[in-house]
Amino acid sequence: MFAVILAVGLILAINFSSRIAASQPLLEAYESVRDEIGTLEAQQAQLLAERDFARSDAYIEQWARDQGKMVRPGERLIIPVPAGGTPEPTPEPVTSSEFQSGLPEPEPWEYWWQLFFDSPPPDIDLP
Repeated sequence: MFAVILAVGLILAINFSSRIAASQPLLEAYESVRDEIGTLEAQQAQLLAERDFARSDAYIEQWARDQGKMVRPGERLIIPVPAGGTPEPTPEPVTSSEFQSGLPEPEPWEYWWQLFFDSPPPDIDLP
């Protein structure tokens, strides 16, 4: 009788230890998911705070002053110019009438020929 009770106890102990060992990966996965949920909840709280600020009048005023370059009545907008002399002039664009390449302008059919064929267009003198 004592041997039977000892055998059943041993079987139960082995069964419980295997269940505990099998639950370890599940507990680790549970902990990692719980940490990720905590991180995502913190990110959600931050995004909600940003959304609420973007809907407020303070955000509109901040944008208007910083990026919109707007001022209230009676104020002056001052834009600092970097030190070091005068700013460099911007180059004037060159129009196509001022630029002469020296090469003749291809005919429209030559453009089409190059689109459809890999070889250069034949030399044809059109009237």
